[in-house]
Amino acid sequence: MQTRFPNKILPYLLLSPSVIVVLIFFVVPSAQSIYASFFRSNISGTRQIFVGLRNFEQLFTTSEYLNSLQVTLLFALFVVVVGLSLSLFIAMVANQRLRGFTIYRTLLIWPYALSPNIAGTIWALMLEPTIGMATNAINTLGLHFDWRGNATHALLFIALAATWKMLGYNIIFFLAGIQGLPTEILEAGSVDGANAWTKFWKITFPLLSPTTFFLLIMNTLYAFFEGFGLIHVTTNGGPGYATDLLVYKLYRDGFIAMNTGFASAQSVVLLFIVASLTLLQFRYAGRRVFYGA
Repeated sequence: MQTRFPNKILPYLLLSPSVIVVLIFFVVPSAQSIYASFFRSNISGTRQIFVGLRNFEQLFTTSEYLNSLQVTLLFALFVVVVGLSLSLFIAMVANQRLRGFTIYRTLLIWPYALSPNIAGTIWALMLEPTIGMATNAINTLGLHFDWRGNATHALLFIALAATWKMLGYNIIFFLAGIQGLPTEILEAGSVDGANAWTKFWKITFPLLSPTTFFLLIMNTLYAFFEGFGLIHVTTNGGPGYATDLLVYKLYRDGFIAMNTGFASAQSVVLLFIVASLTLLQFRYAGRRVFYGA
C-alpha cells in the first residue's frame, strides 16, 4: 500500500536522522579508510607518503595476513554452520509444550545479553587448562584440552565461545518462526502419514527459510566483525597466531603498531570480503528462500 504525505518535505525530514547517522558513522569513516589505505604515515600521523597500491600488495604477500584470512574463514564457517544448526535444534525442543519450558525459553536469551568480554571471561574460567571445571570434566573422559598452548584447541575454544554467545539471538528468531508456522499444513502432513523427520525437512524447514536466510546474513557479519572482544580478553590472537582473526590483526596493526595505512588497507579488504559474501548469499541462498505460506 502506498502512503501519500500531504507535505512533500515531510518524508525527507523523517528520513534525515537515519541518513545523517549513516553518513557520520559509515560513509565518512569508510571514505577516510579508503583514502588512508593509499598512504604510509609516521607514528604520529604528521607525515604521509603516497604509496598507491603497495599496502594492498603487502597484504597478500604477508604470511601473517594470509594466516589471519584462513583462521577467520574457518572461524566464520564454524560459527555459522554449527551455530545455526544447534540453534534450530534447541528452538525445536523449546517449542514443545512441557511444564516449566517458559522459564527455559526466557533463560535462552541470556548469553546474547552478556558483553563479549564477560562471555570470554566465563569461557576462560570454565576451560582454564589446569583448574577449569569443564576442563576437569573433559580430563575424566581421557581427553586433554589446552587452549592456551595448543593452536587447534585455541581456535576451537573461541569458535565455541562465539557460537554460544550468539545462540540466544538465533533461538529467539527460530522460535518465533516456528510458532508462526501454519498448523494446518503440519496437521495435513500428519494425516498423510509423514513422520517427525519428514515433517521437519519437507514442511518446517522450507517454511523457516526466510528466518534462516536472515540469520545466515547476521551470523556471517557477527563472525567477521564481532569476535574482537572474545579474543582480546582470552587469547590475544595466540598461541602464536592461531586465533588472530582479521578484525584483531587490524586492531594490532592500526592501534598498537600505529601502521595506519596498512591497517586501512586491511579494513577495506575486510569490507570487500564481507560485502562479497553477502552478495553471494543473496545471489544463491536467496533463491531458495520460500516466502509464501
